[in-house]
Amino acid sequence: MKTLVLILSLLLSCSVMAEQVIQAPDEFVNQAFSSDTPKAKTLWLNKEQKAEIADILQHNYNRLRIRYWPQDERSVWVLEEIGKEAPITVGLVVEKQQLKQIKVLIYRESRGDEVKADFFTNQFIDAKLIENKQLDKQIDGITGATLSVRALTKLARMALWLDQERLNQERAK
Repeated sequence: MKTLVLILSLLLSCSVMAEQVIQAPDEFVNQAFSSDTPKAKTLWLNKEQKAEIADILQHNYNRLRIRYWPQDERSVWVLEEIGKEAPITVGLVVEKQQLKQIKVLIYRESRGDEVKADFFTNQFIDAKLIENKQLDKQIDGITGATLSVRALTKLARMALWLDQERLNQERAK
């Protein structure tokens, strides 16, 4: 019994230690703007938008809304996607329908954390969406981090698509 308790406590401590907070999401949002941080807005998702997001993520998306911070032609998104087993929290800045920054904010996986390095995330800078909601840039993978690379690529595509939706809704008003 003592051995079982010891093993369980070791497993729990390993899963707790796996979470790496690189930057708090609110700090990322504040740093994304040169002036005062704008108020957060909410993009309420309808059935068709959820289907489009599910197509990008390759799984159902069950949230009703997504918060974002808009200012002029810039928007900031804090999104999550599962890497292999745990969510990866990512901050993304979109300006003029191009990705200007992508940063891993909280990494919870046990491996593949190379995706938080600048050499990897810099590949996304100035990426745009093209047909079929794909990026116009090839993103090089990282051996041993395939699922984390896929998660960040999906989130980049999702943020660019969400920004288009945001602009379409603003124009419609």
